[in-house]
This record gives sequence, C-alpha cells and structure tokens, in this order.
Amino acid sequence: MPDQPAGYQRFFAELKRRRVFRVMAVYGAVAFVVLQVADILQDGLRLPESFLPFITATALLGFPVAIALAWAFDLTPEGMQRTGEAAPGELTEIISAPISKRWPAGLLALVGVVALVAGAWYVGRQSASSASSEDPAVSTPAQAAGARADSASGVAPDPAPESIAVLPFVNMSSDPEQEYFSDGISEELLNLLAQIPELQVTSRSSAFSFKDKDLEIPEIARRLNVAHVLEGSVRKSGDQVRITAQLIDARTDKHLWSDTWDRTLDDIFAVQDEIAADVAEQLQVELLGAAPAVRAVDPEAYALFLQARQLAYHFTEEGLDRSNELYRAALEIDPEYAAAWAGLSTNYGNQAAYGLSPLEESYRMGREAANRALEIDPDFAPALAGLGAIEMWYDLDFGAATTHYSRALALDPTDPEILLGAALLTEVLGRGTEAIDVYEYLIPLDPVNPNLHAALAFAYWNDGRPEEALESNNTTLSLSPGYIGSHYLGGGVLEELGDPEAALAETMKEPFEPYRLLGLSRIHDAMGHSAESDTALQALIDRYADGWAYNIAYTYALRGEADPVFEWLDRAIENRDAGLAQLASTVVFNNIEDDPRWQPLIESLGMAPEQLAAIEFEVVVPK
Repeated sequence: MPDQPAGYQRFFAELKRRRVFRVMAVYGAVAFVVLQVADILQDGLRLPESFLPFITATALLGFPVAIALAWAFDLTPEGMQRTGEAAPGELTEIISAPISKRWPAGLLALVGVVALVAGAWYVGRQSASSASSEDPAVSTPAQAAGARADSASGVAPDPAPESIAVLPFVNMSSDPEQEYFSDGISEELLNLLAQIPELQVTSRSSAFSFKDKDLEIPEIARRLNVAHVLEGSVRKSGDQVRITAQLIDARTDKHLWSDTWDRTLDDIFAVQDEIAADVAEQLQVELLGAAPAVRAVDPEAYALFLQARQLAYHFTEEGLDRSNELYRAALEIDPEYAAAWAGLSTNYGNQAAYGLSPLEESYRMGREAANRALEIDPDFAPALAGLGAIEMWYDLDFGAATTHYSRALALDPTDPEILLGAALLTEVLGRGTEAIDVYEYLIPLDPVNPNLHAALAFAYWNDGRPEEALESNNTTLSLSPGYIGSHYLGGGVLEELGDPEAALAETMKEPFEPYRLLGLSRIHDAMGHSAESDTALQALIDRYADGWAYNIAYTYALRGEADPVFEWLDRAIENRDAGLAQLASTVVFNNIEDDPRWQPLIESLGMAPEQLAAIEFEVVVPK
C-alpha cells in the first residue's frame, strides 16, 4: 500500500482545489447563526414547536448537499459551471506546498463542521428541556416549593389541562376611548367559554387584574393557576373591526393557534362564536351539546352596552350614573336587549347598597329592570340571580330567593357571580359549611378576586375557624389593601385569638369609618375600656344610625346589653336594613339568644332554625 498516502493527498488536494473546505466552513458558520436566530424567533413570535426542529433538520440535511454541489460545480463570472479536470501539475503543486499553507483549509472546514454540530446539539438540548418542563413528574426544588406555597394558600398547585384565562384584548384603535370595546370583546369570549362545562375558565376580575401589567404569560398563568391563556387585540375604525386572537399553552409558553378576522360590526357576534369554537377545538374539549353562541343584538346598542358595563365596574357615583345613561341609550336603540336590562338592575342595587339613591325606589327599579329582562328572555340567568339577590337582602323572602337562584344555577351552573350569590344565600340559611365549600371551589378559579377571599374569611370566622379566617383576610388585604371591612374583620379575629393590642392596631387601619367605629367599640369593650367603647359606639349612632341599625344592634349584643339590641333590631326592620338577612346565621347574637324576645322575633321574620331548615336549596359545586 505504498501509494495510498499519495491517493489521500490527491483527494485532499482535489477537495482544496474544488473549494469544498471553504464551503464546509462557511456553511457551518452560517447554519449555526441561523439556528440561534430561529430559536429567538420561535419564542418571540410564539411559532409552532415544530419550527425549530424543522430548521435544524433542514440545516443538517443540506450539509452533504452543499458539499456535493461544491465538488461538482464552480461559481464563475459566467455563472454556475461544472468543475473541470485538474490541469497537469496542479494537484502536485497543491500537495508539494508547505504544510503551513495547506492546514488552514482543513482547519476551517473542521470549524464549520463543529459549528453545525454545536448548533444542532443546542437545539436538541432546548427541546429536551422544554419537554421536561411539560412533564408533571419532573420539577425543580423551586417548583416544588411554589407548589407547596400554592397549596397552603388554597390555590391548586397543578392547573387542569382544560383550564383557561381570557386576558383583556389590547386596544389597537387610535382612540383610547375605544378600550371599552376591546375589553367587552374579551368579556364576551370569556362568558362564552364559561358556558362549556368541560372548561375551567378564570373569572373576569382575576383575568383583568393583570391588565397593563408587565408580566410574561407563564407568570400570569401561574398566578391564575391555568394551563392556557387566550389573548389578542382589537382595532376598530368606524364600523370596521379587526380582531386578532391567539391561544397559548402557558406551561411551555408555546403558541398553539392564532387567527385574524376583518369584519363589520354586523358580524361581531359571529366572530366571537368562531373564536370560542376554535379555542374549544384547540383544547380538545368534547362538547356535550352545541357550542355556546352570543345573543346577536344591534351593533350600536352592543357598543353602548360594553361601555356601560365597563363604567359600572368602577363602582363610583359618577360611573354608575353614567353607566345607567348608557344602558338606557342602548335600550332606546334595542328595547329587547335583556343584558342591558339586567345591567341596569344591578346598577340600581349597587346604588342602593352604597347609599347613592333612595333604598325603596332603587330596589323597585332594580326589580322592574330584572323582570323586564326576563320578559325578553325567561332563561336569562343573571336576571334570575338579580331577583334572588333583591328577595334575599331587601324582601327577606328566602323561599323566593332560592327559587330564583336554583333556576339561575340550572341554566348557568358555572357562572362565578351567580355561584357567589348562591353561596351567600346558603350562608344566610345557616349552612355555613356548604357555603365554604362553594367559596373554596371558586377561589382557585378566581384567585386574585378579593371579594371571594373576603367572603371566605367571614364564613370561616362565623364557623369558629379564626386562624383560617385570618389567613383568608390577610389574602384579601394583600390583593386590595383598602378593602372595606377587612381591617375590621382582622381586628375582631385577632381579639378572639387573644391579642387585643394587635386587634386594636388592626382596627385603627380600617378606612371606612362605620366599620372602624364598630371595631373600636368591640375591641375596647373586650379590653375593659368602657369609656372608649361607649364613645366609639355613640359616634356611630350619631353619624350612621339610619343605615347601620343592624350593626349597632349586634354591637350591643356583643356587649351583652339585651334591651338596646331589640330596640335597634326593631329600627333595622323598619328601615329594611339588608344586614337583617344574616340575623339568624351569625354568631354575634349568641349572647342574647336566651332572651324570651329572641325566638318570637326570628320566627316573625321566618328565620327560626326550623324555618330555615325547611327551605330546600343546594348549590352543587361543578366537577
């Protein structure tokens, strides 16, 4: 085999002459850069998971093709031409050249091969890492700690595969005032998806709490405990609308699906239906019946409705007044718009609750609006629940309230607002444990809703579970530091746990004066400070007697003074005080339940234990 080295030398020389080494070096370097850019683009644009493996496979398969083309063809000024035979002595000249002139070509080729292999290895490593993050059996210590923390706070550590949050769509219109429209589109999609029993949909209050927050999708999903997120944008110009929506698997931050619709306002409901159906299909949800659909209404009335609902969420005097005006404007265009009537009914109730309008008049108009919605659509669940709320808090007619809430739940068993109202009714009926079950079901669906945590804190406290009440109350305050009544409740719980000094300090933080005075009277009485307790209670009476008669009555009950308890309860009954609904279900009147006047009073109101027990009502927590 004496001529074999010469053969290798000739082959090496031929590779060099045909510039194969140069092609190998350039190809490898370029492929490495392309793979890095592809990795960045996949994450930035949320391209399909198959994008990066496809680019890698193309790069690897293209390498031998590039070598073959370099061997067979030359790039000349006249274009691509087949490589000719070596001139006499040309290969010998290459072979006989000093090694210092020969090794750079081979070294560069080696570098190119290494770059290509390194790029492919990097992509493979990234894919393996992503796969392990999807495997619920694989977790880091930090993830395990996070799961324990979530479990301790009452939030499920592992999101259900069919769970989703609909984030507020971004307003891409030139007019910032059009934001109500993009928010409304998001809400309608959320409401549609919530009608699918197999889907676990985060409520609006939690999903919208991340609006304008600079947080990545996986972090938002972790806080909401969902596996998927639907986000998008809305651009509205006149009656032309462009809606873009995309579905993201939040566990991997991978884009699953997206689409864009260019429509007129006349087609807006069809677009919402299409998006909801596409999302359900992407999540592989098997629908038990037809996909939910939007009730189509006049487009102009719909736009007014969205704006009115957005203003109502602020719960300000000006916002509610303006919201009522817009609801009425929508109803002038479309008098058969059931949702607008129901929204108007809710506003009237809120205005009554906040003392912004006369109690009797507001509840009368609220009842009329809810009934008008039911004349249009007898199966409109929010209107049924609205009537149930009026019957519970104002009429004290619990039998009628259970009838309307039962019907609302049968029609829409997953609506979080209806479930919350039904749980409050369950608690009023003296079935606090059942109410707690509902609250504990709702909180993982809506973990950043302070209303749910506040309701659960009160239910725990009333159920004799002060430590859990304090934990839920602290969660409420972490989500909403100024939440009305929470510092008052926290002070009461701390006093019950035997820390009156901390209770007093907590009560002083209460921003809402009636609750602060109630709390101070209670805490000072427990500490033996009679004068301070009397001063706080008298200030409450002087300033808030008409609207707080029920609360004044239970403050006297906590002090063990029976005569003023019944005087103030009579006044509460005369004023139709909404607090009376809780009269028989709360522990604050325990001190006077042996008084001979107590049993006749609660029987006259239909609140004796046997009377409440006879009312059939059950809230079935969805599976």
